[in-house]
Parts: sequence; C-alpha cells; structure tokens
Amino acid sequence: MLASLSKDPVSGSEWVFEEKYDGIRAVAYRDGERVRVLSRTGQDLTAGAPRIVEALRALPDDDFVLDGELVVFDEEGVSRFQLLQRRKDPRMRVMYVVFDCLRSQGRDLLRRPLDERRKRLLELIPTRSGPLMPSRRLPRDGAKALATAREKGWEGIIAKLAASPYEPGLRARAWLKVKVRGESEFVIAGYTPPQGSRTELGALLVGLYDSGKLRFTGKVGTGYTQETLRDLGAKLQRLRTDMPAFDEPPRVKDAIWVKPRLVAQIAYAEWTANGKLRQPAFLGLRIDKKPEECTWARRE
Repeated sequence: MLASLSKDPVSGSEWVFEEKYDGIRAVAYRDGERVRVLSRTGQDLTAGAPRIVEALRALPDDDFVLDGELVVFDEEGVSRFQLLQRRKDPRMRVMYVVFDCLRSQGRDLLRRPLDERRKRLLELIPTRSGPLMPSRRLPRDGAKALATAREKGWEGIIAKLAASPYEPGLRARAWLKVKVRGESEFVIAGYTPPQGSRTELGALLVGLYDSGKLRFTGKVGTGYTQETLRDLGAKLQRLRTDMPAFDEPPRVKDAIWVKPRLVAQIAYAEWTANGKLRQPAFLGLRIDKKPEECTWARRE
C-alpha cells in the first residue's frame, strides 16, 4: 500500500500520524523457520540483513507478514537514506521499523482496520528491541505532528485513517505523506565525464516520465563519495547506449547516455520556474522503486 502526497497535514479524530522514514520499504514474511525480506519491487534482501532475519525468527509467531522500512539512524536519531547506502559498513546498524501487520498466526489481516493491525503489531514488537522497532506514533493532531517532524529534522509524516484496511499495490488517499525535506526519486538517463580529481563521472543527468516520455529535470553533480562513484560508474558502464532516452535531450557537452534502468534518490532545495531541480545532491540508488514510477505528475 502506498501513500499519496499531500501538501498540507490533515486534521480530524479519524487520522493517526507516524514518522515518515527515509529508507527502503521492505516486507517481511515468516513461514515456520523460513524468513524472507523483500523490497517493494520483489528484490530479495534477506541475505543482506542477517540480524533482522534472526530477530524476526525469534518473534512469538511463526506465520506472519509485516510491512516496514529498512533504515539507518544518524547520531540525532534521524533516518538518513545516504547512511543506508553504507549498510555493508559494520558500523552502520540497520534497523527494521515496522508499521503494519498484514498477517499473523496464519490469519490474513488485510481487511481489518489499521487500529486492529497496529494492536497486533505492538503485541509482536512492543518496543525497540535489537534491530526491530515499531514505527513512532505522534499526537493525533496533524499540525503538531508536522511541527515535530520539522523540529527533529525528519523526512516528514504519514497520516493514516485509523479504520482503513490495507490495500496492496494501491496509492491510496487513506495514507497521506507530508514531506519536510525536499527529496524524491528520479530516473538516471545519462551522465557527464569526470573532471579534475573526480573519477567515474561528473554529474548525473536525471528526469521524470511525463505522459510516457522522459523529461529532463537537471544535472546532479554533488553528494558523491568515492565508494558511490565506483559503484555508480560500474553500473552505468553496463547501461551505456548511443540513443538518449530523454524526449528532448539536454544540450550537455560530451554527455554519455544510458538506458533508463536506475533510480536515484535526490535531495534538492526547490523546483525552478522552468521545471529543473535547484541545488540537487545525490543520496543513493533506490532498489525499491521502478523507473516508470518516477513521474512528473507525482513529483514532490
């Protein structure tokens, strides 16, 4: 189930509010001793999360499905997507923040109200324990919840109708996201050659799909570490092509085109009047998003 973007927080006693995390969406499945962790796009993340898998296996339920987010918190307790990119570093403690229980003890809970699913979730994971924790709930006041998110530097908040069922695959109005930080996903369709001491690439050329055509939205030349440059460079080399995927290719000197298969998480200050990103910075690659999901109509 996906959240719809909202510019302003909602109000009313029928809504509950949670922290919006800056990580990778993941669904956990347990069937007896078998535990799997999959991304939204079906990528198997199990092998890369051994601590989380063991913690899930230790829960007092041998037939469940949980929905949540893989995150890494900074020293201030704020989830940061760029830290998650370094999850192979033993110093990075990856957490699984769980916000929904879709199945428990072999019983399907999809049609049950959110409040009931939340109650069962808290029976399984009542507090932060090892690499597992329930999502943080906020006061049932949208304006106050958003103010808390701004004060703490969170990505934003999620508002959910307490009586709503879980609707897989639907971008529903029963879940609304209000963002504080300017971050979103963009399709990589090219890059510029490196200059000076920079290796692999100079800047990524990114865009969004608009009525089925890829629309150029800007050059992203900052936010890279040597590790991310090496990783990106290897991936981009395999995707090189002579034909630009952009509907109207930007006039960028020596641009190198790639097939639009990779999705980047980009932070930015704002949108310019002509539809370009201002002060964009690369945060990492998304493995839980498909390029065709990155659309102009859903830009944030």
